[in-house]
Amino acid sequence: MTAGSLNGPAVRQFACFPHPALKGEYVLKNNTFLHGDGLPAVCIKILAGISIALIIFIFIFIFYQAWPVLRASGLDLLTTHNFDTQISEAFYSSDQSPVLNFGLLGLILGTLITTTLALVIAVAIGIGASIAICEFAPPVLASALKAIIRLLASIPSVVFGLIGVIAVVPYIQETFVTVDMQMEYLSMFQITGKSLMASAVVLTFMIVPTVISLSVDAISAVPQTYRETGFAFGMTHFRVIWKILLPTARSGIISSVILAAGRGIGEAIAVSMVCGGVGILPDFSHGFVSFLAPVLPLSAAIVNKSEAMSSVAVRSTLFACAAILLVMGAFLSIGARLVERRMRRAVGFEK
Repeated sequence: MTAGSLNGPAVRQFACFPHPALKGEYVLKNNTFLHGDGLPAVCIKILAGISIALIIFIFIFIFYQAWPVLRASGLDLLTTHNFDTQISEAFYSSDQSPVLNFGLLGLILGTLITTTLALVIAVAIGIGASIAICEFAPPVLASALKAIIRLLASIPSVVFGLIGVIAVVPYIQETFVTVDMQMEYLSMFQITGKSLMASAVVLTFMIVPTVISLSVDAISAVPQTYRETGFAFGMTHFRVIWKILLPTARSGIISSVILAAGRGIGEAIAVSMVCGGVGILPDFSHGFVSFLAPVLPLSAAIVNKSEAMSSVAVRSTLFACAAILLVMGAFLSIGARLVERRMRRAVGFEK
């Protein structure tokens, strides 16, 4: 409803007042639009309610399917290992007396270690690349690099997995693996190039575009006056970046790291192709050889063992893996929200 369509009694009845952002339109004192803007708001609320209901349904469904293993294993599910032997026994057990005692510690540690290694490398490369794009690259080159980075972030994960199988795994095997090394550790695990190192490398290339893209947006959002103020005080370009740009953009950078961590933890296809598929407990007492040992993250276990889901015990176990991943993702989301609120309070947007 425009200003011209309001007569005097209507104005007095609804106590309308002009809103500067509406260019002549009127709103009520309780910020409700007179011309029927309640319908979009209702639609948004309905869609939000449906989204919340779907999330709750997913949680309930996954934990319901995983409940037999969660109930039978208890805390041993998180504190013991030997997953490969247990999954084999569960597959050959009958549905009347299934094997439901599992230990997923090796898979959980494999997930956390692989994601942490990839995240450390991706953050170092991503922040450095974002600074170079925003502060040192010419505008034309910066625009081209931003488009390329966003294109890399949209590449399907199976493509990264294929590159890992064709290039990364053979390189690791030819460069680091020797016959003597294979013979020495044959009783514990088989060294073939598909390893923790290969998983971390492939995962790094998958998540680094996310870190770069969001960090570039965060750094670009810093007002130019901040840079000019630093230069006016005689600061070098490096100190302006280190003391002004990065602290100002840290909320966006941290968000990019958390988002990249969430993708790394949940990545399944690419990691399952290069991880080796053995759910042993990572042991760094072997030194560098530990990075050449096979590993089995939770998401990769779901992919690798999905062909055995005809067994009730195996199906419940894989849903238990999914439940743990779901909890990890929820904690990351909550952590991101807490970090965002803390950053907003630090800059004075919230009390």
